[in-house]
Parts: sequence; C-alpha cells; structure tokens
Amino acid sequence: MDDATTPITHRRVLKIALPIVLSNATVPILGAVDTGVVGQMGLAAPIGAVGMGAVILSSIYWIFGFLRMGTTGLAAQARGAGDTAETGALLMRGLLLGGTAGLFFIATQVWVFLGAFSLSPASAEVESLTRAYLEIRIWGAPATIALYAVTGWLIAVERTRGVFILQIWMNGLNIVLDLWFVLGLGWGVEGVAIATLIAEWTGLALGLWLCGDAFGGKQWRDWPRIFDAKRLHRMLQVNGDIMVRSVLLTGAFTTFLFVGSDLGDVNLAANQVLLQFLEITAFALDGFAFSAEALVGGAVGARDRQQVRRASLMASQWGVGGAIGLGLVFYLAGPALIDLMSTSADVRITAREFLFWAALAPIVGVASWMFDGIYIGATWTRDMRNAMIQSVAVYVVTLFILVPTFGNHGLWAALMVLNIARGLTLGWRYPRLEAQIA
Repeated sequence: MDDATTPITHRRVLKIALPIVLSNATVPILGAVDTGVVGQMGLAAPIGAVGMGAVILSSIYWIFGFLRMGTTGLAAQARGAGDTAETGALLMRGLLLGGTAGLFFIATQVWVFLGAFSLSPASAEVESLTRAYLEIRIWGAPATIALYAVTGWLIAVERTRGVFILQIWMNGLNIVLDLWFVLGLGWGVEGVAIATLIAEWTGLALGLWLCGDAFGGKQWRDWPRIFDAKRLHRMLQVNGDIMVRSVLLTGAFTTFLFVGSDLGDVNLAANQVLLQFLEITAFALDGFAFSAEALVGGAVGARDRQQVRRASLMASQWGVGGAIGLGLVFYLAGPALIDLMSTSADVRITAREFLFWAALAPIVGVASWMFDGIYIGATWTRDMRNAMIQSVAVYVVTLFILVPTFGNHGLWAALMVLNIARGLTLGWRYPRLEAQIA
C-alpha cells in the first residue's frame, strides 16, 4: 500500500477512484443475469420471487452500509497517524459486528420474513418461491455484512484494486454458478440462491486474504484494544450518525417516488427511467468520493491541515469533471438511453420532457457527494448528519411549495434543491473542519 505520507497527486486520486468505478459497473450485470436465467424457465413467478427476495435482503443489509463508511474513515485516520495496531483492530471490530449482525438475522429469520411479506404481500406461489430463496440466502448474512467492513478497510488503505478484484470474483462466480445450477442442473430459484450464497462466503474468504496485512502481527487478536470501551463508543457514534444520515437520504428519495406516483402512471414510469441516470451518477462519482474518504482520513490522522485541503481539492476537481461529463452524456445520449429502457411511446415522450433535470443532477449534486466523502474521511459524521436533517427539512418544504404549482417539474426541482442544500450546509461547515486540525 502507499504510505500515508506519500504526496497527494492526481495520479494517487485516480489510483483509488478508477477501480471503484470499474467495480461498480459490474453490479447491474449480476441482477440482469439473475433475472435472465430464471426467465428461461418460462414462468413469471420465479422471476418475481428472485426479484422480491433480492430486494428484501438488500433492504436488510443496506442498514449496515454505515459499516463500510465508518470503517473507511476511522481506519484511514489510524493509518495516517501510523497506528498499525488500531488499523488492524478496526477491521476486527467491523468483522465481529458484521458477523454478529448476520447471526442475529439467521436466528430471527422467521420474524424477519413474516415482517417482509406483511409489507410486500404477493401471490401464494411467488411467496412460496421467495421464502425458499430467502431460507437459503439468509445463511450468507454474516459474510455479506462483514464484507462491508472488509471493503471499507481496503479503501482506507488505498487498496481499491482489491475491491475491484473482490467484486469481479463474487459477481463472476455468481454468474457462472447461476448458469450451471439453473440452466444446467434445473435447480430453479433455489439454484440462484445457492449460487449467491457460495459467492458471498468465498468473497469473504478472498476479502480476508486481501486484508492480509491486518493479520500479519498480533493486532488482530489484541482483545483489550479491540474491546476498548472508548474506541468502541467512538466507532458506534460514527456509525450511528452515518446510519441516521443514510435513512434520511433514502427517505427523501422514497418520498420522491411516492409523490411522483400521485402525478399519474406515465410520470411515475418516466421518473423511474430517469432515476436510473442518477444511479449511474452515484456509481461513477463514488470513486472520487472514496478517494476523498481515504486521502482526507489519512491527512486528518497525520494532523496535516494542508494535506486535508489538498486531498479535498484534488478529489473534488475530478468529481466536478466527472459530473460535467456525465451531465453532457445524459443530455446528448439521453433520448437513446430512454428508448432502451422503455418501449412505451408515452413514457418516452414524458421522460424526454424531464431529461434536462436528470442531466443537471450530477452537476448540482457533485458538491454533496464530494463533501460526504470528505466528512466521512474526517469522521465529522455528526455534522454530516445534522446537515442532512436541515437539507431534508428544506426539501420537504420545497415539495409542498413547488409540486402543487409545477407538478412533475416541481418534484424534480425539489430534488435539485435537496442536493443544493446538502452541498451548502456541508460547505458552510467545512472551514471549521479544517480549523480543528492542529
């Protein structure tokens, strides 16, 4: 790994960012293959079951997304401070937390599945197939949640090439096993679940091997340090703040969909198509935000104010460049992309009408993405949480003002206001972040 004191350059930023962008690009492929192989069975129920099961589990696991971000910020700071023992201890804390959470979901799976089906009822056939899928996949919960800590640690030590290798291995193996188990052996929905389960556990094994440095000495079994009350409290505080922030952000996007559903089926469908552009944006800009997390975290750990500023500026320059590029691509190629995602003439026409909002979104939102990365690296998570609370409050007020008058245009404008508010509230706090670094 690069030493934390290595000068921060554009090359170093890209070395962290590009593997993340490439690994993110593989994520949609797996979902398409899962759907495609069960689609070869010629029945609707298996497709619905795999989709429903995947959504239920991803919603559960998403709760622990904070483990990835919190591990990155804290481990990057420990590395910047030259505290090898704490860097290894942080990985162990994350693995123990992830494993314990996974075991909890295995133990309580009956109630978890009952709750999920009560919220998302389906036909008896789909529910039966979904339950069979979930009863297999739930055994991967400890591995999947622990992998958040592994990924966060690899980003913190600037081994994002390892994240890319990990993603390629898991998705590639999953696809191969999907084809074998479903099309070759005829295992159906259960085959898709078993393929994913194997990919998850072998992925964790590979991830632990990639984190080999953390297990090279005795720090990984330094139990007094790992269970130190002060350090545990700090970790839980950081992760708790990130979780609140993430819940609020998800709630804001869910509100966007719910409000859009009241504007008619065509508007709802068009919005769903255009939201895929925002998902692409997140995948692309994640790499530069992760660069900020690792580099700012290292600089904060080293107590180097100038390096914090340099890391923030360099990562953000690439983020802004990427956002402008994405905006242009969406604006110019958007009509063709819309036609690929929908065959409905009404949806195509409506999506084109609102396309400029989707093209504007990366440019308007890049500040919020980059500041998120900076604040995670600095573990200024309380301020990040408070900024999100303020931004969502502004967003809700804007919805009430704009949607009744401007309809779907007002809805998209409110979403832009949310991202502008996030950027402004975080940017306003940034000078204090720099000032607190001695």
